[in-house]
Amino acid sequence: MVDPSKFHVLGIVGSPRQGGNTEILVDEILSGAEKNGAIIEKVILNKLNINPCQACNSCYKTGKCMHNDDMIELLMKMEHNDLWVLGTPIYWWGPTAQFKIFLDRWYCPQHKTFKGKYVILAIPFEGGHSKYARHTVGILKDVLNYLSMELLETILAPGVGNRGAIREKEDIIKKAHNAGQKAIETLKKVKK
Repeated sequence: MVDPSKFHVLGIVGSPRQGGNTEILVDEILSGAEKNGAIIEKVILNKLNINPCQACNSCYKTGKCMHNDDMIELLMKMEHNDLWVLGTPIYWWGPTAQFKIFLDRWYCPQHKTFKGKYVILAIPFEGGHSKYARHTVGILKDVLNYLSMELLETILAPGVGNRGAIREKEDIIKKAHNAGQKAIETLKKVKK
């Protein structure tokens, strides 16, 4: 059950590589939030059964998606959390297939409940320059803006292709941890 006296943070890992750089970054942000009193939870998209949107508009016509899959429960979790930590590595200048399917399923009447939610992005990638993340960051900024959500911080981690390479980037790990802590401080000020 959701505790209304605490801030709830949901980490969503869009990498197919379990225990990899994306999950490490998301975990670090969640740890910072938890340190400031938040209740945290994490989901791994690759472990869920989420089907791609079929553009059938069933969700608008009937109030229900044509798919009876794990996205239904995930949408409810998203709705009941104050802050989302969205993590995806960069694949061909974009998010992973798992993350894109998840994002496309935001097309439903329920997305109206996302208004006012807060988000931190966690984006590791092998390329050594932030330009490799520009399309993914652009897509996510535009979506969040369209849905009247607030992007608190974007943690980019260039040059981390090998599993666990992010651990060698102590400055980025620290930045991720601090982002989680600062996010809860921001929420406390805003929700007073």
